[in-house]
Amino acid sequence: MGNPIKFSIVGGGGFRAQYFLRIAQALPEQFNISGMVVRDEALGKTMEDLWHVNTYRTLDQLLKSEHPDFVVLSVNPSASIHYMLELAKQGIPVLVETPPAPDLDGLLMLHDKLTLQGARIQVAEQYQYHPIQEARSAVIKSGQLGNVNQVTVSISQFYHAVSLIRKMLGVQFENVSIKGMRFYSDWVAGPNRGGPPTEDKLVASERDLAWLDFGGKLGIYDFTKDQHRSWTRSNHLCIRGERGEIFDHRISIQDPTCTQIQMELKRINKGEYENAEGYFLKGIMTGERWVYENPFIPARLYDDEIAIASCLIKMADYVAGGPSFYGLPEASQDHYIGMLIEQSIRTGETIVSVKQPWASKTIL
Repeated sequence: MGNPIKFSIVGGGGFRAQYFLRIAQALPEQFNISGMVVRDEALGKTMEDLWHVNTYRTLDQLLKSEHPDFVVLSVNPSASIHYMLELAKQGIPVLVETPPAPDLDGLLMLHDKLTLQGARIQVAEQYQYHPIQEARSAVIKSGQLGNVNQVTVSISQFYHAVSLIRKMLGVQFENVSIKGMRFYSDWVAGPNRGGPPTEDKLVASERDLAWLDFGGKLGIYDFTKDQHRSWTRSNHLCIRGERGEIFDHRISIQDPTCTQIQMELKRINKGEYENAEGYFLKGIMTGERWVYENPFIPARLYDDEIAIASCLIKMADYVAGGPSFYGLPEASQDHYIGMLIEQSIRTGETIVSVKQPWASKTIL
């Protein structure tokens, strides 16, 4: 194995920035943190003691002392624009968190000032690289489902969900007609970003649903706020093709001989019962076939960390001359559609997307 991938982080000690720190700590032979920008001096000292990394108060200070392969921006979208523009001027590749800009004007500005100028920027949209999504994608690519024409995603909010809808349907920048609604009800307060619930109480719940008609292909968006952390609501994804469907972990197919086939997407973990190989996800199988193999074994990473680590590996490949894996055009399209979903839910109107400049080279 060659030298570890070196990347710097701009993002203080935030919740998202610490994902990258944990991954680098778990995989030191693959990743090395080449300094962090932490504007608050006291927090910077805390991060140095906790993670054993160098911290700097400004980007200029970091770049005078560090020589990363690329920079990870883990700040809010408004702040990330400034950093992207500055790093692009210096020719430094950037992996930015989602969304890359807070609104449509910001997305259009990034297209004009960065994408059209050849800036090397990718976006860390990790959901498509979760092990289960990689496994589902492998089943789609096998052709067993036939042409996929319907997807229901009830996993995460707006642009994250849209990225999965487009990926599973094989949609690029086609226009979409969106009809949304919101349903209010009560549910028991559960975990949030701050941790588990501390009291038993009922709170208001907002369930958002939207119908995304791409013309012959349908995406259904279904998300309840804090669903992905809830102890009482399940995440769900259904992919339907001409010959069968994937319903969460179950695969149902009718083959050309009119034979019914049923399989399961089965996670294979090591370290369970008497197994002494360590505790990690080995991969996911359907029948006798591996549809996903974890590239980071034996590190003890949970699925979201595996997905983010995959983004880092793909970013290093991109910096070395490899292909784009999720650039500003794709991220902008997903955020744009996500904002239209919000608009449709808020107004009750059917919203039709408009072709944006970042799609001009893809959809004629």
